Parts: sequence; C-alpha cells; structure tokens
Amino acid sequence: MNKNDLISAIADMAGLTRADATKALDAMTDSIAAALKKGDEVRLVGFGTFSVATRKATTGRNPRTGAAIKIDASKQVRFRGGQALKDAVNK
Repeated sequence: MNKNDLISAIADMAGLTRADATKALDAMTDSIAAALKKGDEVRLVGFGTFSVATRKATTGRNPRTGAAIKIDASKQVRFRGGQALKDAVNK
C-alpha cells in the first residue's frame, strides 16, 4: 500500500473526500514528525509508539577498499507496535 492507496482507504472508511483525507494524513504525519523532532514520544493506544533513539558514532569499513571510515552519530525513528495491532496482524 502506498500513500495514494492509504488516502483512498481513509476517504472510503471515514466518508471524506480525497482532498480532506489527504489533509488529514499530511497533518498526522507532520504532527508526528514535529513531536519526534522535539524529542517527544508519540503513543497511539492500540496502534503503537513512535520514539527517537540515538545511535552513537562508530567505525566501519569501506567494503571496496577495506579502509576504516567514521560513521557519525545519528538519530533513528523507532516504532513499536501496540498489542491491538499485533493481534490484528496475527489473526
């Protein structure tokens, strides 16, 4: 399922126009991104939790030359599915 498929599904299930469903989806994703950028955790009860984890800097190897390279520290988005989502997937 891609974004257009998701917008169509939201529009059908909620009885919205595609334009309204697009605005709703964009507002949701923008709100989640803004909260994560501030360092907050986003919990959607029954669906899951979005959070940010920090990866520390490490040393890796260039597979072509074997030379050591520095991999900078970064922040990664994590998602942990809620119990209701896990149950829905496993039925």
